[in-house]
Amino acid sequence: MTLLSKKEIANLHHIHQENCISIFIPTHRLGKEVLQEEDSLSLKIQLQHVKKKLAKKGIHKTTIDTITAPVQKLIDDNLFWRQQSDGLAIYIAENYFQKFTLPIYFEAYNYISNSFYLKPLMPLFVDDGRFYLMTLELGKVKLYECTQHSITEIIIDDLIPKNQQDIVGYDYEEKNLQFRTLQAGRGQAMFYGQEAATGKRKNEIKTYFRAINDGLKPILKDENIPLVVASQDYLFDIYKSVNTYSNFSNKNINNHLKAKDILDIHEIAWEAISTTFDQERKDKITRFLEAQGTGKTAIEIEIILPSAFEGKVDTLFCENLEDIFGIYKLENDIITITETEENDTTISLMNLAAIKTFLNGGSVYLIDKVEMPNPNSKINALFRY
Repeated sequence: MTLLSKKEIANLHHIHQENCISIFIPTHRLGKEVLQEEDSLSLKIQLQHVKKKLAKKGIHKTTIDTITAPVQKLIDDNLFWRQQSDGLAIYIAENYFQKFTLPIYFEAYNYISNSFYLKPLMPLFVDDGRFYLMTLELGKVKLYECTQHSITEIIIDDLIPKNQQDIVGYDYEEKNLQFRTLQAGRGQAMFYGQEAATGKRKNEIKTYFRAINDGLKPILKDENIPLVVASQDYLFDIYKSVNTYSNFSNKNINNHLKAKDILDIHEIAWEAISTTFDQERKDKITRFLEAQGTGKTAIEIEIILPSAFEGKVDTLFCENLEDIFGIYKLENDIITITETEENDTTISLMNLAAIKTFLNGGSVYLIDKVEMPNPNSKINALFRY
């Protein structure tokens, strides 16, 4: 399922209240950190910081407890903490609560303003290109449409043969495909079907795979989208010989499918294909460097923020874990920069620039200082015109 959509980002951005609270913590999928309740403790600490900030603004303790009650409920929910990914983002305001368990690592952080802090979510939408993942076994084939952070099964039962017998007939010898345990030697399990995949046997599998390849053609039409296959090596080689899809990845994800969860296979598949999509970020950096001095780039927040509102920013580069705070008056584009969050009127100008760039169709990258096109500024923009 898709973890977050652009529409959800827009909905979060359109919520404006006096106290919109954003909380981020790193989480763990398993291990001693989960057993020792480190993640719930991390959230508890951030909640304490939030309560102190609200109290400092003069808000009554009863009101604070009411607003933050859903977070306290999460802290006490042991089952919830056993179902985490890499990071947790929480958004709360009066009569509003939303949480997102995400495959993004967050530094523990909280932010209170008149709108939510959405910049840390931007990595979900870049370097996140689509790809197909096919798990290929004899008699069991599944196809998924994926991005880095989502996986959705595509139902293909009516497009491909149900099993090999449907194609090659009932002389198909399933016994050749069973695991057998050696009675002598080291006692290791061996997949005998792999040894037997020669001659007639190999031709039968090839016929079956050719039918699968042909059956998937109505779905695999956009050949800009890579196809990654997870299979045993000998099956992968046979499928590769009959494949006609041009954007077929030559790297097999060979990971004992029966012993792995599909989310694990998806993660391994992304690692194999990710360099394909990372090229887009590198190309944007190159374009920024080539365009410097032409008026199509900027490193000043005073120029970038109004341009983000206008939809002029094609790509925004933000130094990761850094920020620019200040006051922005939209009516006359007056920007006052401060060093820190000084008072209730101070907001994250970088957060606002990132959101407006994203909602207007631009790309937002959070990258380390050494990777910034111009490292002399915490924020760089490549303009469309």
